[in-house]
Amino acid sequence: MSSAVRSFGGCSALRFGRFAAMGTVSALILIAGVWASWGTAQHAMLTKGRERGTVVVTWCGARACTGPYTPLSGGSQPRAKVVLENSVAVEKGQTYTVVLKPGGEFAVRSGPGGILYAWVPLGGALLLASVVVAGGLLRTRAAWVLALSGGALLTAAFLAV
Repeated sequence: MSSAVRSFGGCSALRFGRFAAMGTVSALILIAGVWASWGTAQHAMLTKGRERGTVVVTWCGARACTGPYTPLSGGSQPRAKVVLENSVAVEKGQTYTVVLKPGGEFAVRSGPGGILYAWVPLGGALLLASVVVAGGLLRTRAAWVLALSGGALLTAAFLAV
């Protein structure tokens, strides 16, 4: 009888350890996704008091594109060159609505496309966390919710940009 109680208690401890470990891993994945997204998303979403304008892309390199900045908000000054992250959605010769990061040299795309694009790392984190939740925590419904949320975010970003 005592060995049965001991093995049952050991099984519960292992189950709790697995849930604690996998819960921690999935939480860290989601926190990392928010952290990676927030650096850009805060500028795209919280535009009040920031310099807003447009950039006509004149040059693109491997990691960044540049072009002259034309202000749209009051108090903003025109600039000969601002840097915009080079992505699949940025093309030479196109005009993009942007928000300048503090300091005024780096720009972030604004509007629905810019906001959704800024949250792409969170979409990937949701997809990755869904695998951990399904496999490690055995919570398939929660995993489906995470996976569908991540997939919807990535699809919306792809369509908007």
